[in-house]
Amino acid sequence: MPVDTRYLVDPELLPAIDPYPQVALPIESLAEVRAEFSRMLAATPIREDLPVQREELHVRGPAGAPPVRVLFYRPAVVGGPRPAVLHIHGGGYILGSPDFADLSNRLLVAELGCVVCSVDYRLAPENPHPAPVEDCYAVLSWLHDQADSLGVDGSRVVIKGESAGGGLAAALALLARDRGGPVITFQHLTYAMIDDRTCVDPEPHPYVGEFVWTPERNLFGWTALLGRPPGDPDIPAYAAAARATDLTGLPPAFISVGTLDLFLEENLEYGRRLTRAGVPVEMHVYPGAFHGFGAATAARTTLAAARDSREALRRAMFG
Repeated sequence: MPVDTRYLVDPELLPAIDPYPQVALPIESLAEVRAEFSRMLAATPIREDLPVQREELHVRGPAGAPPVRVLFYRPAVVGGPRPAVLHIHGGGYILGSPDFADLSNRLLVAELGCVVCSVDYRLAPENPHPAPVEDCYAVLSWLHDQADSLGVDGSRVVIKGESAGGGLAAALALLARDRGGPVITFQHLTYAMIDDRTCVDPEPHPYVGEFVWTPERNLFGWTALLGRPPGDPDIPAYAAAARATDLTGLPPAFISVGTLDLFLEENLEYGRRLTRAGVPVEMHVYPGAFHGFGAATAARTTLAAARDSREALRRAMFG
């Protein structure tokens, strides 16, 4: 039976629960949910006062696929080659765009002096696996190939993602390793959607997933990405990185998640397995925090999480 977990939520985070659209997610409602998120985006002011330049570019996509739209951010003051963050937005593999992370990416550039390239990958169910991760790989390859013209230091490229974006970032690290592809120096995973088997766990965690991203939404998102029910034994690791049997040789990782997040246990387990594969891991677990708790921008937990995230990126890019 479902457990009421509101009493476990950090009180400063409670105001962030209600603004999220609560529309159910059968396929016939997906357009409505996307439209609601677009309305939320349109009402969000753009911080053009920050010393950051933003450019919309279109990168050659995977073979036979359309170009991939990216939002490219750089400091307004021209300098030498800078480290880069390849950012992958969240949205359960079915929602979102890089525009939703415009403010956080502008702040990242302004505070750290790096560049950010945010990927507008194709969404499921219209474009199931492997389309999203292949779009991300195409942009990663482009970022390395064009590093000189973009003012990027190709030896300091970090991949970063939230939720489904975190799942794609983890899968991208595996794909780049296995293809002998572009170098990734660090993977930054925030409440990553990384394991389809959470949908079919016979003993689900009783205190996670009540808010924002629920088990029902998780099942819908994974089914849309995979094109079949989650939990099958042959799901590829490039779709669900937690399926990978070999985690050796991956970049150092930052993993953060809340205690009430549906992805709590899959994130903890992935971090544990990375350490057993000899991969350095920085893990943060925030009490009383649910999926997407950063929407409560003034809460002390949110500020602490933002600080932890920023400083991990600073160390990864600048030492």
